[in-house]
Amino acid sequence: MIVELGHLALAAALVVAVFQAVVPLYGAARRDATLMALAQPAALVQFAALIIAFGALTHAFVTSDFSVSNVASNSHSLKPLLYKVSGVWGNHEGSMLLWVLILSLFGAAVAAFGGNLPESLRARTIAVQGLIGVGFLAFILFTSNPFERVVPPPIDGRGLNPLLQDIGLALHPPMLYLGYVGLSTTFSFAVAALLEGRVDPAWARWVRPWTLAAWVALTAGITLGSGWAYYELGWGGWWFWDPVENASFMPWLAATALLHSAIVVEKRDALKSWTILLALIAFALSLLGTFLVRSGVLTSVHAFAVDPERGMFILALLAVAIGGSFALFAWRAPTMEGGGVFRPISREGGLVLNNLLTATGAATVLIGTLYPLALETVTGEKVSVGPPFYDATFVPLMVPLIIVVGIGPLLAWKRGDLAGALHNLWAAAIIAISLGMALAWLQGAPVGAALGMALAAWLGVAVITEWVDRVRLFRVPFSTSVARATGLPRAAYGMSFAHLGLAVFIVGAVGETYFSHEVVRYAAAGDRIEIAGHTVQFNGVSERAGPNYNAQVGTFVLETGERLESERRFYPAEGQQTTEAAIRVRPAGDLYTVLGEPAEGDQWTIRIYYKTLVVWIWVGGFLMAFGGLVSLADRRLRVGAPTPRRPMAVAAAGGDD
Repeated sequence: MIVELGHLALAAALVVAVFQAVVPLYGAARRDATLMALAQPAALVQFAALIIAFGALTHAFVTSDFSVSNVASNSHSLKPLLYKVSGVWGNHEGSMLLWVLILSLFGAAVAAFGGNLPESLRARTIAVQGLIGVGFLAFILFTSNPFERVVPPPIDGRGLNPLLQDIGLALHPPMLYLGYVGLSTTFSFAVAALLEGRVDPAWARWVRPWTLAAWVALTAGITLGSGWAYYELGWGGWWFWDPVENASFMPWLAATALLHSAIVVEKRDALKSWTILLALIAFALSLLGTFLVRSGVLTSVHAFAVDPERGMFILALLAVAIGGSFALFAWRAPTMEGGGVFRPISREGGLVLNNLLTATGAATVLIGTLYPLALETVTGEKVSVGPPFYDATFVPLMVPLIIVVGIGPLLAWKRGDLAGALHNLWAAAIIAISLGMALAWLQGAPVGAALGMALAAWLGVAVITEWVDRVRLFRVPFSTSVARATGLPRAAYGMSFAHLGLAVFIVGAVGETYFSHEVVRYAAAGDRIEIAGHTVQFNGVSERAGPNYNAQVGTFVLETGERLESERRFYPAEGQQTTEAAIRVRPAGDLYTVLGEPAEGDQWTIRIYYKTLVVWIWVGGFLMAFGGLVSLADRRLRVGAPTPRRPMAVAAAGGDD
């Protein structure tokens, strides 16, 4: 009965979504306040219906209702409760239901918290959210019904892919979807603005918090996913430029550019058409990622769908959403008035250069992702585009970008002083150059490693320099600096945290890429292995039973007496085997052990890595997300919040970003 209720709620959500899409748009066109006002309750009702549907599917998984085909295919009675719950979205049908639930959440949020929006803009924005919902709800109901029954029901289920039975994968998809689908809100704002024919600083102020929320979720989701890949796959890596990884990275890059572009619209009423275009592109890349992962085009642990019918349906949605919005942009954008002007050397100029480099980087990743698919479609030839391509194309774009990120915040709005900004950054330049030269000449590090560490030092010291300049530390009495620091807007602190997080991330990525070590060998119990100045003793293998798996456990003892246990797990229900790495995490580097296949005699294949500075990759990623959250807490970025008057001494310290 609960399953049927969920199915009914899903169908009701489609009906409400059609109403939400059509009636408010018609009302906005007719300037009918009554019809426009219906957008808000429709969005809330659709959200409520999808909560019921998602709750019903979750109940089926938790209670192991194997009469539901989705549960029978992706769960098992012996599976721990956490993975029964995460199994709801660990499959194609459930993941798409989560997709539309989050979509309706953002639509409901605009309805509930958009009271300060112009009535017609809010109605159109909510209606566009409804239009997107119509497409994906129809896709679910007609091609991917999560409530389909199986007769007769099996005694037990087939279980969930063991690689997905992990806390990282329990958290990664919902967080990533918050980012993916959150960009639908900026898309809806952009389409609504095109329909209205007006983009102004107030529009940018409304769009920024929604973009920032999506960016924070995407940042956290990507960071969680790379961490999962690092410790769960047993390969010791954190990023492989896999098409599925790129599917989330491309919208992140576009959202990053959009965040900075919206600042220019808000501050100078400029770059309006470009900002609208970025909002459309960011969500288009999110839809493209959905198509790549859900259509069966890619073979991946994430690629659940293998039915061509589903792929064609998503492709059609992609064509309508992207083609329709871009056509609307081509029609309406030329009619938008230009905004304020500014000098190339200014804060705005720095943000424009930031946009150009970030957008070009996203285009590079897009080409590398789609080229192999296009070539195989046209010629049948299979090629692989991996790290060498991105090292030669994407990485060089990031070098000037990082330099600009260090300089930009020290430039004034409208007309900046480049010489003055560079003078303030003398310490950053000296430290960066000295560190790079020391690594290259004294330590014999590769050029790429020296350059990467120098850029990280440049950016980190530049962030600190910019903050010191804002509060005038050492130039005014300390009490005055404290007063200025406490009076700075939260968005200023958020920017500093995010940029500092990027510097920390670079340290981790460069350390892991250039300074890591690896040993692969056969070993028997008692053998000792040397790696990066550490001695690891292999103490043999024992058997262990888990809640829904059997494990062979390899024990490793370090010179400090610490024990690491790496496992090879076999899941009887799924008939699959996985490797669980054992990792000792330290700020200087991780010692990473993997138990491989048994060899001749009593020997086993052993892989041991020393991953230099790798933990700072995730520290940096979460620090960037934290910076976004701090900015989001700035009351001036909340829709409808008035801008408070600040004391003159504090206002002189600088703007918000």
